[in-house]
Amino acid sequence: MTIVCLSNGELSAKLSTAGGTVLELWWEREGERIPLLRPAASEDVGPLDSGCFPLAPFGNRVKDNRFEFEGRDYRLTPNVDWDPHYLHGDAWLSDWTVVAQEDQSAEMRVNHEGSPYAYETRQRFVLAGLTFSIELDVVNRGSTAMPFGLGWHPYFPMTPRTTLLAPAKLLWTEIENWLPGEATQIPADLDFSRPAELPHRWVNNGLEGWAGTAEINWPERRTKLLLEASDLFRHAFIFVSDQSFDPSYQRDFFCFEPMSHLANGQNMAGLGGLVVLEPGESLSGSFRLTPQAGT
Repeated sequence: MTIVCLSNGELSAKLSTAGGTVLELWWEREGERIPLLRPAASEDVGPLDSGCFPLAPFGNRVKDNRFEFEGRDYRLTPNVDWDPHYLHGDAWLSDWTVVAQEDQSAEMRVNHEGSPYAYETRQRFVLAGLTFSIELDVVNRGSTAMPFGLGWHPYFPMTPRTTLLAPAKLLWTEIENWLPGEATQIPADLDFSRPAELPHRWVNNGLEGWAGTAEINWPERRTKLLLEASDLFRHAFIFVSDQSFDPSYQRDFFCFEPMSHLANGQNMAGLGGLVVLEPGESLSGSFRLTPQAGT
């Protein structure tokens, strides 16, 4: 494991090659250090306890760990011991390699030679003024065409008065084993077309037709955070834990995950936004986090 530290005097980030994660992202403002992602408790935590990890060659879950594509049946093996599903691809469980590093930027890569997905993926992290950006791409290194997707799983701090603005068109219900159910109208307590607080309950839902921008407001910290994603990411996932799932949860973070596709897209008509890559073809996108002074 290698730890990479970036700083430009206004923002500072700490990265880890264990899972290609962001461990910390801070805004240095008037003598204060304001966390823009949930800070990891230590440098050797796993991705699920980090500030952000990548989703490749796709995100979330596939129903029954199987899908059919171009006449072939593919099966996936669960990759964590607490979930019956192959979860979030493999990139977040891989050891990445730093291939470039400067004071304000770094690049990491990983090659995955497993089945059914063989791929190479890259992340480039950049600090530029008050903006922290991550570029993510994936190349199909397999011998056949496959449906690919990208995304990130960031954990954002949650204070008692935190609000989220994130317009979307539809919400996907959740069914047994954390799988997506069906697309519905967005319920009132998950309608973020205007700034609203996060519900005081379990939330684990996909958002279809996300506008590609979001704003988090932490009034107690007089700070707002603007999230902007490139055109590839027009879906998202929102997660608020509870103590029945995680006894240590203190309502101190939530997740808002930019995704290029819907969960279980492999089993949907039109692949739910997944992109078919022929051998050697690639897919790429980026997202940016920019803090602003709030009131």
